Amino acid sequence: MLLLSIPFITLVSVTPWRDLHLAWRDDHAIAVSMGLGLLALGIIILIGVPVAWWLSQATGRRRVVGELLVMIPLLTPPLAMGILLVSAFGPYGVFGQWLSVLGATLVNNPAAFVLAQVYGALPYFIVVARSAFTTVPKSILEAGQTLGASGWNRFRYLTLPLALPGLASAVTLAWVRAVGEFGIVMIFAYFPQGIPVKLYTNLQNDGVDAVYTLLWMLLIVTLPLPMVCFVLGKRAPGKRQTP
Repeated sequence: MLLLSIPFITLVSVTPWRDLHLAWRDDHAIAVSMGLGLLALGIIILIGVPVAWWLSQATGRRRVVGELLVMIPLLTPPLAMGILLVSAFGPYGVFGQWLSVLGATLVNNPAAFVLAQVYGALPYFIVVARSAFTTVPKSILEAGQTLGASGWNRFRYLTLPLALPGLASAVTLAWVRAVGEFGIVMIFAYFPQGIPVKLYTNLQNDGVDAVYTLLWMLLIVTLPLPMVCFVLGKRAPGKRQTP
């Protein structure tokens, strides 16, 4: 526990509290990470929930293939994934050439930034959300079917409420991964600069003393939501056991 705490204890001690200020364009980086991160999170939820639900219900070869398609991007190093995205969606890639015909590009622009965040966070969301869906007892869903509930109603009124704590964890993990993604964004969407890339450029240009304020902002942006969900998830079982 002490080993895990050392970096954060050090951060508190080395931060120049009397001279905290944002560097040039740091405010823009915060706005980019927050705004485009929320957009990416919405896309991740829209795509990830149906995929996670399907994986939790699939069996046999379809399930194995689906899990492999999710695990491969999850296990691919971020820098490698960034290069793969450039190769696929860059101006000379197969999909990139199709986009060029339509007058669109997907490199170093907001759309590329969001796509990089989606690739960085979506696999994590699907894995955690799938685990949340698998915790829902099948007997409850079968009871709902016996009572005449449609598939959508069983999913909406039975599956989602029971899987909600796990889904909240999936959302928070996706948020942290999306906002904190550096490797993919660095290669595929250096501009517009979000917080991680701006931290890197500040570090390269002005040294470590110039990054502490923005580093605190990154922690403030990413950590509160997971911590709140963690606390609520711990309280929920106790409330269910009280009756």
